[in-house]
Amino acid sequence: MPGIVGLITRLPRERASSELLRMVEALRHEPFYQTGTWIDESMGVYVGWTERKQPLADTMPIRNERGDVVLVFSGEEFRDTRTAEPEKAHLVRRYEDDPSFPAGLNGRFQGLVADRRHGTAVLFTDRYGMHRIYYHAGREAFYFAAEAKAILEVRPELRRPDLRSMGELVACGCVLENRTLFDGVGVLPGGAAWVFSHGILERRASYFEPRAWEEQEPLAPEAYYRELRDVFSAILPRYFAGPEPMAMSLTGGLDTRMIMAWRALAPGALPCYTFGGMFRECRDVRVARRVARVCGQPHEVIRVGQDFLSRFEHYAERAVYLADGCVEVNRSPDLYVNEQARDIAPVRLTGNYGGEVLRRVRAFKPKVRHPDLFHPDFRAHVDAASSTYAEVLRGHPLSFTVFRQAPWHHYGLLALEETQLALRSPYLDNDFVRTVYRAPASAFASNDVCLRLIADGNPTLRRISTDRGYGGGAAGRWRAFLLGLEFKAEYAYDYGMPHWMARLDRLLSPLHPERLFLGRHKFYHFRVWYRDALARYVQGMLLDRRSLARPYLDPHRVQAMVTAHVRGHANYTSELHKLLTLELIHRLFLDSR
Repeated sequence: MPGIVGLITRLPRERASSELLRMVEALRHEPFYQTGTWIDESMGVYVGWTERKQPLADTMPIRNERGDVVLVFSGEEFRDTRTAEPEKAHLVRRYEDDPSFPAGLNGRFQGLVADRRHGTAVLFTDRYGMHRIYYHAGREAFYFAAEAKAILEVRPELRRPDLRSMGELVACGCVLENRTLFDGVGVLPGGAAWVFSHGILERRASYFEPRAWEEQEPLAPEAYYRELRDVFSAILPRYFAGPEPMAMSLTGGLDTRMIMAWRALAPGALPCYTFGGMFRECRDVRVARRVARVCGQPHEVIRVGQDFLSRFEHYAERAVYLADGCVEVNRSPDLYVNEQARDIAPVRLTGNYGGEVLRRVRAFKPKVRHPDLFHPDFRAHVDAASSTYAEVLRGHPLSFTVFRQAPWHHYGLLALEETQLALRSPYLDNDFVRTVYRAPASAFASNDVCLRLIADGNPTLRRISTDRGYGGGAAGRWRAFLLGLEFKAEYAYDYGMPHWMARLDRLLSPLHPERLFLGRHKFYHFRVWYRDALARYVQGMLLDRRSLARPYLDPHRVQAMVTAHVRGHANYTSELHKLLTLELIHRLFLDSR
């Protein structure tokens, strides 16, 4: 995703500036990116950036009037919309006026502020760590970048796997504890403000600790609801501000509905779109269209179909590469649909993280169905992921959600999507999350708080049931039960199909049973895709001699799984996701050493 890169060093300027330019180029992924650099040799600061071309954007770097404080900033900072200052120009003034800077900032961001008055530079991240900064503390220089590939570009000796992290990727789908897939490359924690003095890392400081929110007194149910409603309505205008065109990524669920209920706009002012599949209009599309119609906004469907499948190799490789291996290949449709969404508007408003924050949805946990795929030595790293996960799960459940699950598990998809456009969601707003920390336990027992919030904002929207049947009047419970069965049936036919049923499904394939089950809730269907349309790609990748020679795999087991799946004798969809992703990580990042 667009962001900052650089090094802080006492190396000669010629060498340091050459490395800086190579790092910047490693992040220039699209023709609509623009780049720049800023150097202060006396401070040992070499920093560059990539960003989407934007109308009326502030020119980087941002300086104070005397030119002795310089800021390079990436991301968005959501403040009171009544302030009339330019979008980012106020940040330098806030640094000068606020000794706790950047504690007062609100949003997803990363930045470096160089203070020539004191000879110091501060490298900082948002308090969640969602706009990630990778780093490598070398003997000659401290390297940092919004994407790991920029560091690997100038330090190729770091193109070696961290086996503990690889084991966590297999077990959890992400790397834990601010480590990365690359030995010697780490991630700055959320709330970091690392201080450098004359080219040397002086202090690994933090400007925020979760306990500041955890130690608040809980509210009674009614008082909590009133506070949440007031905060939500107050913060929402922040996410509609700015000069760029915006569109709503509308789903059939609760979280985008709450936004639509509380932000009434002129008819036609907010284009809406929903992602759809190739078999039928899914529930998301049908419900979202009704919501958009009630709100007087246009709606369209971005479909994943034959065009995507014909270019799957491109999107699979591109997705893993852009996200530094932090997404699996089954997220490649998200890259495809966000490319289309950028043509509608460069800013995408979403309900992301609403369920996690308001309903404590746990999005991942360790799970390996076929550990015999892996060599025993590597299997020990896969097994160790469960213990690490159990350790980080301790403590306040909301802190796990926003300070661990969000920056570790959700980061990869966010990074992939933000290569194409800017994503906004009000559900990680500082004021909003701080309020949810005061929720009574009863607030998480059902969807009542969310449904009530929708009803108070727009009673008509409350009467439309969600894609899962929640709300919609007296028949809501019965509808939710039936749609829940439908959802489970689609999952069982796709990812969850047992091996014996996969064989039966293959026998019935001339009758196209997938048309009966698939596409009701999901817009991608990898079990049948891997078996049919993508079979040649799967075999070409995983039965290749390079792939079968990976030291952590059992080649015979891999061959058996691939053959059984593409012949329709078994269902190994999840395993194929992981094997394809691991192979692409090797080819894109490790083999090129």
